[in-house]
Amino acid sequence: MTLTWFQIFRLGLVQMALGAIVVLTTSTLNRLMVVELSLPAILPGLLVGLHYSIQLTRPHWGFYSDTGGHRTRWIIGGMVALALGAFTAACGVLAFEQSFALGLTISIIAYTLIGLGVGASGTSLLALLATTTAPHRRAAAATITWLMMIFGIAMTAGVVGQFIDPYTPMLLIKIVGIVVTAATLITALAVWQIEKHLIAVREPDPTPFMDGLKEVWSERKARNFTIFVFLSMTAYFMQELILEPYAGLVFGFTPGQSTSLSGAQNGGVFIGMLAVGILATGFKIGALRNWVMTGCVGSAVALILITFLGPIGPGAPLVPAVVLLGFFNGMFAVAAIGSMMALAAEGAERREGTRMGLWGAAQAIAAGFGGLIGAGMVDLLRVSMTDTQAFGSVFIAEAALFIAATAMAAKIMDRKMPSATLVPGE
Repeated sequence: MTLTWFQIFRLGLVQMALGAIVVLTTSTLNRLMVVELSLPAILPGLLVGLHYSIQLTRPHWGFYSDTGGHRTRWIIGGMVALALGAFTAACGVLAFEQSFALGLTISIIAYTLIGLGVGASGTSLLALLATTTAPHRRAAAATITWLMMIFGIAMTAGVVGQFIDPYTPMLLIKIVGIVVTAATLITALAVWQIEKHLIAVREPDPTPFMDGLKEVWSERKARNFTIFVFLSMTAYFMQELILEPYAGLVFGFTPGQSTSLSGAQNGGVFIGMLAVGILATGFKIGALRNWVMTGCVGSAVALILITFLGPIGPGAPLVPAVVLLGFFNGMFAVAAIGSMMALAAEGAERREGTRMGLWGAAQAIAAGFGGLIGAGMVDLLRVSMTDTQAFGSVFIAEAALFIAATAMAAKIMDRKMPSATLVPGE
């Protein structure tokens, strides 16, 4: 049997829960370290980079998903590790006020748990989707689950932004505790017995991990797409750790306002994804390649606009510009996901999970690298520049990377791959 639409929606709840927890660590906690605690931006950059580096294990998770079942235990176990990591990370922020060494030690443990949790839960979930979803539904399934993750991110950021002002340490602990507990319970209910009547892999595959990985890497399409994922996701994540500090330092946003800004951005991502799905299915407009390129160029333009708003300072329309950035980010991301799910089934058989793991690892490396480079550049430039100039220079560099990703997409992506496969339709 294959997944029904209702079961696909249930698995999307897992992605929603995952996004709800991750956004706390990459936005709220990051902002508190840089602005409220006056720590250098490179510190949360290194911590987030740590959790992404731990996700280099994603190909292993994907490969093991190709060789056997029992994904439910890894999905739930990974979510529990992620929840514990996020709660511990919040405790680490509080510990920084007492002792830098103690706060750093707790944070390292926390972000290691976060990396393990995201890698185990996220990759196992995608492998389950790739191996139990009917071929004509794969792209749609990926899009649905991604949209739900973005919804979880946007909703959590918006709600937390409303409740965390006026900020107190104990309020932070309370809010994070509620979010991670709810996310874990939702995950357990969403995947309960969902594998019982599904056969993801018919027989064990005795191929060693490295041989399976080499087999996938030898495929030209898979290799080129891996490079594209790394380049485009580096651009995508460069602003992740600096946008909220930028809003606080240059535009005077409070912690609640800057957290809500993250929610607004992800709301834009959600709208961008939904718009592409409607246009692609309802009106049969464009191919995946065209949507990817439009999203990348639009993201570059939005980043330039955000840069030009810096000199205006408080009162500038930063929120609409950030929503515009999210819109084009979503357009690019959903088209890239559609391409990923289509390509996952190509090449050597029974390597869907390995390909997904490889691309997931490329994304994780790019996310950690991009966030670290963005934060490091800001710290370095703030020594000799004003805050406005330093942040603006990084946004311009990010825009240049998006243009480079556009050029690569034009070269390697299939012109004939239709976008109508993005969402459900006959």
